[in-house]
Amino acid sequence: MAKAPAVKTSPPSPFPLAHQPLTLVMAPNALKGSCSASAAAAALAEGARRAAPDAEIRLVPVADGGDGLLEVACEALGAERRQTQVTGPTFRMIEAEFAWLPAQRTAIIEMALASGLVLVDPEARDPALTTTLGTGELMREALALGAETLIIGLGGSATNEGGIGMASALGYRLLDRQGQPVRPIGAELGRIVRIDGAGVHPRLAEVQVQTICDVEHPLTGPQGAAAVFGPQKGATPALVEILDAGLNNLAERMREDLGCETRQVPGAGAAGGLGAGLMAFCAAELRPGAELVLDLVGLDQALEGAALVLTAEGQIDAQTACGKAPAAVAARARQRGIPCIGIAGGIGEQIESLHGLGLDALFSLCPGPIRLAEAERRVTELLARAAEQVVRAFLAGRNGSSYKPQMTQMRAD
Repeated sequence: MAKAPAVKTSPPSPFPLAHQPLTLVMAPNALKGSCSASAAAAALAEGARRAAPDAEIRLVPVADGGDGLLEVACEALGAERRQTQVTGPTFRMIEAEFAWLPAQRTAIIEMALASGLVLVDPEARDPALTTTLGTGELMREALALGAETLIIGLGGSATNEGGIGMASALGYRLLDRQGQPVRPIGAELGRIVRIDGAGVHPRLAEVQVQTICDVEHPLTGPQGAAAVFGPQKGATPALVEILDAGLNNLAERMREDLGCETRQVPGAGAAGGLGAGLMAFCAAELRPGAELVLDLVGLDQALEGAALVLTAEGQIDAQTACGKAPAAVAARARQRGIPCIGIAGGIGEQIESLHGLGLDALFSLCPGPIRLAEAERRVTELLARAAEQVVRAFLAGRNGSSYKPQMTQMRAD
């Protein structure tokens, strides 16, 4: 009996489901010094489309309260930029801006733009002499616009004065033993004997103040504002002790004169104690990490029906679990049973806790040994390249092995 020629079947498509409806969410933070959150989201989307050209891709750039908050507010929410002249951290007048959402009567203020460390020359950094006066002036400007909600992002501060500059701009008087206002700087904290709120801004009691911070440090003590962040701002060990004692004195005055206990509240030490100042002087609610931002940009709605979430940041490490944007994004994805994968320029040690939060896997955007300057220059290209490979790997796992050799089928007469 003659045998018929062998008939070979065609191998399956490597990604049989890649062109079926698929929803992907790109929710990166800014990569500090390299690209904004919006640019990072666009780069991730570009790479994802190479792997899944028919996918629906939702861009949700995020922030965690520090650098990048204003940009996310303007680009993701369509907020207006409002610019005004304020007192910088060293008492030099500067131009600063905040975001304004007129329909919501909401102002979003990034304190670092008025009182940030980047505004002070490295050789001139001294947290005993800097002020949050400009941050309060931005708040005052927003109140004049008719703001009903103030959202203040803490982080990147040059200050360590517990928010007394901000309070002074809003009409509080911090008085010494002679009844004279003290200069609103860290060095003067120990001289405050009374807080006078008689001249406070008349609209302050009418607004809701929400504070975003990405740290959980208390106001005082070995984990407080002065001890942990003072040295980063130029404080010597001796100055750290002076500043911490001053913050303790301010906390006591807040308790006695304003009825607000702030010393050990998580987040009170953010931005040199501005977290505590906003609590005591403005009845602010402290919101941890990125949670408020994720609500503002509508991440929960974007996650509806999604199959995969990509997030990104310049460095992802054990500290990311402490309220940073990628961890917050991953946690919300985990709540909905959606896998979340992170891409970073650097991946630190002890990242196991992040997997438990919902960051299922981490990948470096660097293709190999590469200088930091080159990585920063090529960051969007590298993000796109990494995102493409992440999505390809996801699709391969979703559909099983990408290629399995088929057995030759024989047919007899």
